[in-house]
Amino acid sequence: MAEVTAEELSKVVLLDVRTPEEFSEGHIPNALNINWFDEDFLDQADKALPKDQTIYLYCRSGRRSGLAAEKLIALGYTILDLEGGYQAYQKTEHYLKKIESKGNN
Repeated sequence: MAEVTAEELSKVVLLDVRTPEEFSEGHIPNALNINWFDEDFLDQADKALPKDQTIYLYCRSGRRSGLAAEKLIALGYTILDLEGGYQAYQKTEHYLKKIESKGNN
């Protein structure tokens, strides 16, 4: 699992492996959504993802992305699994917004 900055996330290939419903409720900007539970997950990923770039991967908390990472690595992808998933991202974003609002007072 890896930690990255928001600036880094805006410049990378970012894959959200949660369900479309979860994705529509909120996601990291610029993320591509491929549902881990889809029967053809690997086919979809192989068609959509470049093998010459590191893929930054996340789910809600880390379980699905860990499973997806194993499968994608076996297909030849370089993967960074984002620590804590979308839940960690939400907490960080909330914290950063609180700091920004305090700084603007």
